[in-house]
Amino acid sequence: MAALALTPVAATEADSPKPVKKTVRIGDNFFAPDSLRVPRNSVITWKWPSMPGDVHDVALRSRPKGVKKFHSELSASDYRFRRKLVKPGKYSFVCTIHAEMRMTIRVRR
Repeated sequence: MAALALTPVAATEADSPKPVKKTVRIGDNFFAPDSLRVPRNSVITWKWPSMPGDVHDVALRSRPKGVKKFHSELSASDYRFRRKLVKPGKYSFVCTIHAEMRMTIRVRR
C-alpha cells in the first residue's frame, strides 16, 4: 500500500480547470473588466450596450504564437462578439478607433 502512495500521478485533462464563459462589457472608451485570467477553451463575449453610443470594435493586437488574428465589426449598440480562447498565453486587445481602450486576457494551461 505504501508503494502506491508514492507513485507519481500524471496530470490529466480531468485535472485541468474547466473552461468558463466570461462577458466583457464595452462602454464609453473602456472594456470592463480590462483584464481577465481564464482556463484554456474559455469563451469570451464582448457585449456592446443596448443604448447607442460611441462606435467601438475589438481587435486582437498580440497573441500567442500560432493564433490567427481576429477582429470584430464596428458597432455602437446591441452587438456581441464571441471567441473561444484555446491556446495558453497572453492576448492583448484594443479598440482600433480608441487606442486608449485596451484589455488583456491571460489563458492558463
